[in-house]
Amino acid sequence: MTYQINHTAPLASEFVLLREKVGWGATDEILAQTGLNNSLFHVTIRHKDILIAMGRVLGDGGLFYYIQDVVVAPDYQGEGLGHAVMYEIERFLCANAKAGATVALLSAKGKEAFYEQYDYILRTGEPLGLGMSKFI
Repeated sequence: MTYQINHTAPLASEFVLLREKVGWGATDEILAQTGLNNSLFHVTIRHKDILIAMGRVLGDGGLFYYIQDVVVAPDYQGEGLGHAVMYEIERFLCANAKAGATVALLSAKGKEAFYEQYDYILRTGEPLGLGMSKFI
């Protein structure tokens, strides 16, 4: 299959639909549009103009970056598209995050090992508190 990878925000309607397809529940389109407008970086993957995978980076552009909404449509999971999204996100972070910056994310339950492949560490509560983060 041929996929198109872009660094543009998805439409709010397709963003909401893709999140719903993976069971993340309904999101208000106006709130989604506000969030998309305020993101630092976007990755979208399309097949025949249909949004099938996405991810984005939030943050202040200096000290803190946050990976959000790394999603692959159920019918396309297992094809390496999550890795393609993370590859683009990591390229953005390598080009923009300087030494001393923190990159964080909240993993969906059971997906922690996916992010560990990109050097994110589990935060089990000691000594850093809960969550996952990567220090650059």
